[in-house]
Amino acid sequence: MNKAPSAIGIVVIGRNEGERLRVCLRSVVGAGDTVVYVDSGSTDDSVALARNVGAVVVPLDMNVPFTAARARNAGFHALLSREPAVQFVQFVDGDCEVLPDWPQAGQAFLEQHVAYAVVSGRLRERHPERSVYNRLCDAEWNTPVGEAKACGGIALMRAAAFSAVDGFREDLIAGEEPELCLRLRAAGWKIWRLDHDMALHDAAMTHWRQWWRRSVRGGFGFAQGAWLHGRGKERHWVAETRRAVLWGIALPVLIVAAMFWWGAPALLLWLVYPLQVLRLYVRQKDAARAFFLVLGKFAEGWGVLKFVFKHLMRQRQTLIEYK
Repeated sequence: MNKAPSAIGIVVIGRNEGERLRVCLRSVVGAGDTVVYVDSGSTDDSVALARNVGAVVVPLDMNVPFTAARARNAGFHALLSREPAVQFVQFVDGDCEVLPDWPQAGQAFLEQHVAYAVVSGRLRERHPERSVYNRLCDAEWNTPVGEAKACGGIALMRAAAFSAVDGFREDLIAGEEPELCLRLRAAGWKIWRLDHDMALHDAAMTHWRQWWRRSVRGGFGFAQGAWLHGRGKERHWVAETRRAVLWGIALPVLIVAAMFWWGAPALLLWLVYPLQVLRLYVRQKDAARAFFLVLGKFAEGWGVLKFVFKHLMRQRQTLIEYK
């Protein structure tokens, strides 16, 4: 008797996630016929844990520079080699727990809406109360419901559409999901965000250095995305890069130059930053978010400079990790 083709396959990526990976794998085993776990050089018991729950384990060759995009592609190819007829693939990071009814809800949407390649739901931070940085992540995950330009790394994708555009671009250290969605939309596909809880994420950000490194990575991703697709009609991430350069590089340089020219009175120019915080607070009614959005421009600006330097020196940027 021939085995029926799988509807959903699961691709999990991770490294040294410990108990978070255990929770993640337990949440997806049974949600799809095949669960693939891609391990990127873990030194804990992640590989043994994944094998014990029945996942297919793919150890990533760490002699090649690691990116999450590369890991997800490796997992997708391993999934297809076992389930060539799989229709949908749920990508999930090892620090996330997929909620029980999400895969079926996402599958139902894609089956009913054949023009859509990707569907995602509400990603929530598991412990937003533990730090302001976790709370900022939770707000970041709360994207608008409906037609979308992009998704995050946790999403259900149509396998045929993913294959047709050759998956994720593996040299991106950040922003690989919006870049993939840009190419999918250029190929005629659509992206949707359901008003449905999808997964719990554990950022585990409790120190400002973690937040800073994550913001630097974001700036690097903005600059790399703008360099790749900024000349297109959508001007992909050009505005985000411009804001990082303006607030994080250009204005500080100009103010310091003015201080040398005019002396102490030029110190008043720094008030532009608290005024920007106030403007964002009036709009969003969230003081912490307004403050860190402005402060984050310095980190993003540094990330833009890192990209420019690496690009000019023809060097490949390794992953900027915050955990």
